[in-house]
Amino acid sequence: MQRTLPRPLQRIRLVVALTAAGLLATTGTALADTGADRKVVQEALDQFTTSGAALGAQVRVTDGHQRFTARSGKAELGSNRPVPENGRFRVGSITKTFVSTVLLQLSGEGKVALDAPVVRYLPGLIDNRVTVRQVLQHTSGLYNYTDALPLDPAEFEKIRYKHWTPRELLKISTDKPLDFDPGTRWNYSNTNYVVAGLLVEKLTGRPYAKAVEQRILKPLRLDDTEVPGDNVDIRGPHAHGYVTVAGKPNDVTRINPSVAWAAGEVISTTRDLDTFGVALASGKLLRPAQQQEISKTTAVSPQYGLGLQVETLPCGTKVWGHGGGIPGYSSQLLTTPDTAKRLELSVTSAPTAGDPGDAFGKLLTEVFC
Repeated sequence: MQRTLPRPLQRIRLVVALTAAGLLATTGTALADTGADRKVVQEALDQFTTSGAALGAQVRVTDGHQRFTARSGKAELGSNRPVPENGRFRVGSITKTFVSTVLLQLSGEGKVALDAPVVRYLPGLIDNRVTVRQVLQHTSGLYNYTDALPLDPAEFEKIRYKHWTPRELLKISTDKPLDFDPGTRWNYSNTNYVVAGLLVEKLTGRPYAKAVEQRILKPLRLDDTEVPGDNVDIRGPHAHGYVTVAGKPNDVTRINPSVAWAAGEVISTTRDLDTFGVALASGKLLRPAQQQEISKTTAVSPQYGLGLQVETLPCGTKVWGHGGGIPGYSSQLLTTPDTAKRLELSVTSAPTAGDPGDAFGKLLTEVFC
């Protein structure tokens, strides 16, 4: 994985071309923007599934000319049931964008200063040099706790249903030294968003999940989005994700997502993610000052703002959003800053570990270039 782009929530090989590492390179430049071709989009999705890289895939596309959805593959091994249209899925690290949005709202309300040390609000929690901004931007130097977890497919079964507290997850990190001095480098660490979740709880006096629900989910009527806590199931229509253990497919749809907590536990749909992305990009969720902050990059962090990936594709189109990966599922939320072109994608992993080639690059080119 490229060092300058975010890593997945965990090291499990999801055997799909897209990951929470972010935007893959595309090839070629569109000569004229005539809108996304549904046939090309469908062919790209089919490339995921027919290659054996994914069992199922679904996408929602808006290109300024039209809006449509497409899907490919099966919802479950041993069944011919198709991937549910607008089915639910684990969004993984896209959760981080929800959490950063809440913290930026609190900043706009004067309840937290981005450049203040985290210990001002949570004394003794982490190194006293680490600021709120550095946590949101992955420049804190905090060791990534998921690097220490048994997340290879066979080992993951040992912790699959375990309940984790955020303090347990944080201790895995704080038992180790900082990876670098705060603010001097960029390195994607899920620990940062465990800290962010704890900050939200301290500042609001309620569970971070409730803050997300009351500040984002309810106002936007994201009825198919939830912060599941210890609930191991995905309620409602959904596709199943798999890994291979001892040469056999293992369904990992049911897990206790507390292992991800505020770094990656949210469940959603492409429709709800689209609604969220539009609201965030159009300034409906943040005040102007915080709206500027969320996509602001630095020399140390040139492709990551505050819970938001910021990229310029090879064809010159600027996009932002976030990717996500959690056992069995990979996802992307991408939009141009003016929201004219958007893509929300979920891919459920297959146990066959095929190679999808340039499928994701084709999608990006067709939608954004």
